[in-house]
Amino acid sequence: MIGLLGAVLLIVAGAFGVTAVLDMSNPVVLVRYLTTRTSDLGNVFASRPLTKSSTPHQIPFAKQPFPDTVTWKGRQASVSDFLKETETNSFVVMCRGVQTHRWYRTNDDPDRTQSSWSVAKSFVGLVIGQLIDGGKLTEDTRLIDVLPEYETATEFDDITVGDLLDMSSGIDLNEDYSYFKPFWGVGGLQITTDLPSYVKKNRGMRFDPGEKFDYRSVDTQYLSMIAARVEDDTMTNILQRRIWEPLGMENDAKWNLDREDGTEKGFAGINATPRDFAKMGLLIANNGKVGDQQVVSEEWISRMTTQTVDAGDGWAYSAQWWQPPGHEEFNDLSALGVYGQYVYVNPEKQTVIVKLSDYDTERDEVATYSVFREFAEQCQESA
Repeated sequence: MIGLLGAVLLIVAGAFGVTAVLDMSNPVVLVRYLTTRTSDLGNVFASRPLTKSSTPHQIPFAKQPFPDTVTWKGRQASVSDFLKETETNSFVVMCRGVQTHRWYRTNDDPDRTQSSWSVAKSFVGLVIGQLIDGGKLTEDTRLIDVLPEYETATEFDDITVGDLLDMSSGIDLNEDYSYFKPFWGVGGLQITTDLPSYVKKNRGMRFDPGEKFDYRSVDTQYLSMIAARVEDDTMTNILQRRIWEPLGMENDAKWNLDREDGTEKGFAGINATPRDFAKMGLLIANNGKVGDQQVVSEEWISRMTTQTVDAGDGWAYSAQWWQPPGHEEFNDLSALGVYGQYVYVNPEKQTVIVKLSDYDTERDEVATYSVFREFAEQCQESA
């Protein structure tokens, strides 16, 4: 028995040693990462606080009945069945700035901070737009102009802010979300305890910068690091003063870090309530304004809502925002995170929808947007 205990202790000690050498989260954190539901992963990693706005804004609520059915994957289904099948936690619909429909899986979900996953990328895109509008960056600014320590004397050095915004950098860091590959690609981005070093070790190139679209979370990580360097501040503090405060966020939130007092996971890991995620969508629907304040310029809103790159299969992408298949007809766009996170915006029909979930990776997204569009049509008809 003593021998077995000693062997177990040696294995545990070895595991801690290996992860430390690799600059990866220790085995205890890894186990929590692999066993915690995806919406709660913000509680697993270190974080930096986002504080509710000094002038919080409540989105008014005027309840409307849910439609009897929606078209879901070729059949008519109740809204409740659609939400339960896609493992939704929170579903909020806003029509012309007013909450008209809301559904929560549990009584805790309205006020529970839930992980954004890649919805965070769209927040970063807004901040970069503000910095460009303010003359602190241009889309032609090279990554190494701001972060010279990443220079390689290869094609990597030609990557621009514009390439990063449109997921066209060419960096060879895969986007495989398989849980059994935690040290690899985007999994490594998630669990490393040293993001700056991890991305520095992964500067290989798949193609020349700007050649084509290739979705890579590392592109947004670099954008967040560029913003932090330009502003000489943490990305959390930048988001706090540039977005969280003027948008009137109602609740405290947090942004996950690679380690205590470390670097923000710019590609993911903003943890907030559904209502506060909704305020980002309302900002877009209102052409960058909150009340009379122009928080993001109309020019940058136009940049986000105009297709820049063809992402394949009818998808388009621009400045960290998706335009789903059919966007040419519906003129809509969306922040989108793995495991079923959405902030959907249809500016023309003045519809914003937030859906936060614990669903599978990259599943039923096109069908989900079709449901959103039915709500947008209902909003237009009620005008």
